[in-house]
Amino acid sequence: MEPIDFIEMKIPSKAEYVGMVRLSLSGVASRMGFTYEEIEDLKVAVSEAITNAVTHAYQNEEQGEVTIGFGVYENRLEVMVADRGESFSLRDVKGGIGPFQSTESVENLREGGFGLFLIEALMDKVIINNNYGVVVLMTKYLHNTEVGFDDDQISTSK
Repeated sequence: MEPIDFIEMKIPSKAEYVGMVRLSLSGVASRMGFTYEEIEDLKVAVSEAITNAVTHAYQNEEQGEVTIGFGVYENRLEVMVADRGESFSLRDVKGGIGPFQSTESVENLREGGFGLFLIEALMDKVIINNNYGVVVLMTKYLHNTEVGFDDDQISTSK
């Protein structure tokens, strides 16, 4: 199933741009109807994934990019963080990666990968591919469906 909307951002691999992605994510998730607590969980998980990419992906290079994709579905938000900066097809990437096995050594994925455990705890589903760089696909299901996509109301009371 294709997303209703797909939003893609590319940022320089610098920590100061993480806040900009958090703001964008907050706007997308809020519009979808996620609760404040769910949005905070999303922001922490995505920040961890981006910070991991910024910290580790380009140690031997001057400059790199991190690509962030938001797949907006009726019942969930999928957020992808790729640390090699290429544009990607959500379908292609999802087809080539498997679920994160908590039995895997996180050190095999990336040094200092404690953030991956945090991401897994905050999100409903986490898929990781580390064949070339690292791609993290995080899914958060929308449990509160009282607010529609085209409805900008703040409260659900009529």
